[in-house]
Amino acid sequence: MPTHVPIAEVPRAKPPLVPLATLIGRELRNEKLEKPFVKYGQAALAKKGEDYFLVKTDCQRIPGNPSSSFSVFAIFDGHNGISAAIFAKEHLLDNVLNAIPLGASREEWLQSLPRALVAGFVKTDIEFQQRGETSGTTVTFVIIDGWTITVASVGDSRCILDTQGGIVSLLTVDHRLEENVEERERVTASGGEVGRLNIFGGNEVGPLRCWPGGLCLSRSIGDTDVGEYIVPIPHVKQVKLSNAGGRLIIASDGIWDALSSDMAAKSCRGLPAELAVKLVVKEALRSRGLKDDTTCLVVDIIPSDRPILPTTPRKKNNILTSLFIGKKSPSSTNKAANKLSAVGVVEELFEEGSAMLAERLGKDLPSDRNAGLYRCAVCQVDQTPGDGFSVNSGPFFTPGSKPWEGPFLCTNCRKKKDAMEGKRPSRHTVTV
Repeated sequence: MPTHVPIAEVPRAKPPLVPLATLIGRELRNEKLEKPFVKYGQAALAKKGEDYFLVKTDCQRIPGNPSSSFSVFAIFDGHNGISAAIFAKEHLLDNVLNAIPLGASREEWLQSLPRALVAGFVKTDIEFQQRGETSGTTVTFVIIDGWTITVASVGDSRCILDTQGGIVSLLTVDHRLEENVEERERVTASGGEVGRLNIFGGNEVGPLRCWPGGLCLSRSIGDTDVGEYIVPIPHVKQVKLSNAGGRLIIASDGIWDALSSDMAAKSCRGLPAELAVKLVVKEALRSRGLKDDTTCLVVDIIPSDRPILPTTPRKKNNILTSLFIGKKSPSSTNKAANKLSAVGVVEELFEEGSAMLAERLGKDLPSDRNAGLYRCAVCQVDQTPGDGFSVNSGPFFTPGSKPWEGPFLCTNCRKKKDAMEGKRPSRHTVTV
């Protein structure tokens, strides 16, 4: 009999953040710490045909310099059609990279990623809205640079991290109205209505949805027929692995409606990624059947001196321990495990999930002051100050601040920001 595992996970304690500069410095001082191998597998079973992959293992921060390589893995789970998922697959990466300052060092590049991901998601959503189509998509977008993993997500796809020692960590937040109380409150405060479907006789059925539109998610790219309080601003998390490596499982809700994070990780341990991903999909199908598009990527970050991640010894964990990041497994206290540089320890660099654009873009103001030009933090277009507005009407505004302090937003992006915060009427419903 199919079983349904709720999306909601047990809350985990937040460890202190580790400065990125500290970790980069450790790498530079440790000559033996080479870049890991990245190996992956992908598998999918289609029910509606609205899920899409993005896999790029040959990206370069500095064009023509292989030592600056990084990898991108993403899943786009479309709904109400495929247009938004395809559009995001084709444009999101470029929009993110265009928001990173040119000539940045690796440390600066990694530090810029969280803000660039926010700008890239919002720009992609604005561009898709201009097409006047009504489809939408979730996005789980993963960038791997050496031992540093940065994950941005909207919707209910998910990315988990399984490290040596059996510690399973959730790197995303589910934006389902049914489970996320904070997101429900944000949507209603911005002007949306949250409720279930009403059928004949007044009975309510199904999950909580946002009206108009009836979407059960609070964040997505697209969904032009829903109010703009359904935002494209992603939750972003950045972590750094120890040199023992780890495994990512990135999947659409067809997997997570059937399997918990721990079940998915346990189902494929000890197998290479190309076999592991098939086993995860098979386990989800066995548990629930093919009720939805079921799409999965398994990505292994492997030390350069090992062809495959070592098998994780089976041990008993309580559910709270399995969700902690930064907690060493009991086995890491012995001398053998210490040789692997704190096996299972994941150092958290950054995490932010606010839906307020001003809070996510910071106060830096990219500009060419000599030419009197200011660059929009979202669309990356240079304009004179008179052509747009500052974000300073938000929580960062103080009586002593200057009205042009940033980040600068052009007129169109400022209108988008105001609509997402319920400060102006949302876009009209598009009919096709």
